[in-house]
Amino acid sequence: MKEQILKNSQNALELEKLYRANKSQFKRDFNELYPQNLQTELGEFWNQRLNYETESISWGSKDEIKFIMICILLAGLIAKFPALFNISEDFFFPRNIGFIIFPFLTAFFVWKNEMSNASKGILISISVLLAVYINFLPNSNSSDTLILACLHLPFILWGMLGYAFTGNSLHPNLQKLAFLRFNGDVAVLSVLLGIAGMLMTGMTLGLFSLIGISIEKFYFEYIAVFGLPAIPLLATLINKNNPQLVDKVSPIIAKLFSPLVLLMLIAYLSAILISGKDPYNDREFLLTFNLLLIGVMALIFFSVAEHFHQKERNWTTWILFLLAIATILVNGIALSAIIFRISEWGFTPNRTAVLGGNILILGHLMWVTALLFQSVNRKTTLQKVGIAIVQYLPIYVVWAFIVVFLFPLMFGFE
Repeated sequence: MKEQILKNSQNALELEKLYRANKSQFKRDFNELYPQNLQTELGEFWNQRLNYETESISWGSKDEIKFIMICILLAGLIAKFPALFNISEDFFFPRNIGFIIFPFLTAFFVWKNEMSNASKGILISISVLLAVYINFLPNSNSSDTLILACLHLPFILWGMLGYAFTGNSLHPNLQKLAFLRFNGDVAVLSVLLGIAGMLMTGMTLGLFSLIGISIEKFYFEYIAVFGLPAIPLLATLINKNNPQLVDKVSPIIAKLFSPLVLLMLIAYLSAILISGKDPYNDREFLLTFNLLLIGVMALIFFSVAEHFHQKERNWTTWILFLLAIATILVNGIALSAIIFRISEWGFTPNRTAVLGGNILILGHLMWVTALLFQSVNRKTTLQKVGIAIVQYLPIYVVWAFIVVFLFPLMFGFE
């Protein structure tokens, strides 16, 4: 980025493109270069633009607010489909929960990035195909392939959101890193908005109950159903227009929880040896083990995304390296357990899905860990680790496609 800024220091159009490709890194690198290399009229303009601070919160343009409000309304209406069209909630929500949020977030970034009609057509076509397919799968509460398809479909929708977020970026890897960071930032904002929403709900229901009016049924059926999908949509709008709000919070959370999770993981693995529990013969324990694996891996990835710009190798990088090693150990135990279960009782849709997922995660973790080792030894940068993370992410989306579309056929909708 620094090389590109210097190369185009007198080219306003190219500087604007670089800024839009990765705003946070552009600002950091520009501010480092400005005192020595960019003392020009255009450089002064960018210095004022990047470093102007205001205490007020920006809610975006009127068009952005209108767009998000329409998305909230449509998302709420989709959530109301079971009531509006007399559809079983047990049938509708497992299959369509992802369509309540992801398509609208995707549409927002498609609009903001001014993506081509061809790209819009591809995204719309895939969304329609997914919606039709998942809702026409045979309805059986005992079908493992149906459950797996419902669980993996949101990963495909998430991948489509990532495609829309990166847009037509000149620096796709950096923009993918920005997308990974966006997920963490929006998660933080969504939790805060969710807590505020719960407090508001409690106060509202409590105040009405004091005067003898019960509004619980009306509130949850006609207000909360629109409020829940509004949380990530509003978090996205706020984050896009006020990146400074969580710019310091997310790195603190990542830096605080990484060592705590490492200690928890070491204690947990030690406790397993003492308790005698094992994932080889306990199916529920194996499921918990895999959920732990996914959660810790996500923490590593988000932590790298939050710290990839740092130049020095500090204790955070060492913590991430040790956490990655511990996670590989957890993955190895989970992988050996599922191989044992397959050798004893054969292949089933669930065992095959867990096996494939664990193999993909192990390969990814080993690649990332090798680069983290190079990073702590000053042979590579943390940014290279981040790029390795995002370059691998499409493989998970491909695997989700396989589970959603091929598993039902491979296992006869079992």
